[in-house]
Amino acid sequence: MAQVTALIDTLKRELKAHGKTYADVATHLNLSEASVKRLFAERSFTLQRLEAVCTLLGIELSDLVQRMTYHHAQLSQLTREQEQEIADDVELLLVAINVINGMRFEDILRYYDLSEVDCISKLAKLDRLKIIDLLPGNRVKLRIAPNFHWRPDGPIQRFFHDKIEQDFFSSRFDRSTEKLLVSNALLSAANNALLQRKMQRLAEEFNQLMREDMALPVEERHGTTLVMAMRQWNASLFKQRSRPQKRSSKSPE
Repeated sequence: MAQVTALIDTLKRELKAHGKTYADVATHLNLSEASVKRLFAERSFTLQRLEAVCTLLGIELSDLVQRMTYHHAQLSQLTREQEQEIADDVELLLVAINVINGMRFEDILRYYDLSEVDCISKLAKLDRLKIIDLLPGNRVKLRIAPNFHWRPDGPIQRFFHDKIEQDFFSSRFDRSTEKLLVSNALLSAANNALLQRKMQRLAEEFNQLMREDMALPVEERHGTTLVMAMRQWNASLFKQRSRPQKRSSKSPE
């Protein structure tokens, strides 16, 4: 029953990703919309109806199963040693990020200056690291969980700080596809923790949107980076002008 539930949940995500509604499914199956809602609520689809809805979406039933497997994969984080191996090889990092974002072997070759031999070699390393399964025809099956993330202060994050951070922020953030917000406040520890939880939920939503867009051709998707950060911090420029304060015994370290 657990697999049936996961499969129907995956079908609902695919309907949303393709802009289809229960009304569209009802028309396609020649049922009332109420009947379709009941099918989803009770998870009582027959195999024939599952295949029919997949046809409506332009996918195979096997594609639906593969996306369910991807969504329920177990690997949410690499070891520090695995991340270091990727961070030490820029081409491996490039291939890793792009396959995680849903690019196919042929897409990577089309967009980047990599030979087939080099690209296959990098994919084989990612297979060994358990990030993907490298299948016949250089097809890729992801083995990472929907909440996969790089280690906090790990090799990949440090690579970003050392090599990419300045390049990322060398923008005025004034294009329609860009946004930069800087806010300052005096917050309690409780509200600081609350805001961190909200940031985590936003990161999960970002990943969900990425997974939904994986069904689109690569030409319709664009590299997008979301950076969120928060810390208890006062700029050194202001610290230089601060008066010494008596330390409260209740103040957090």
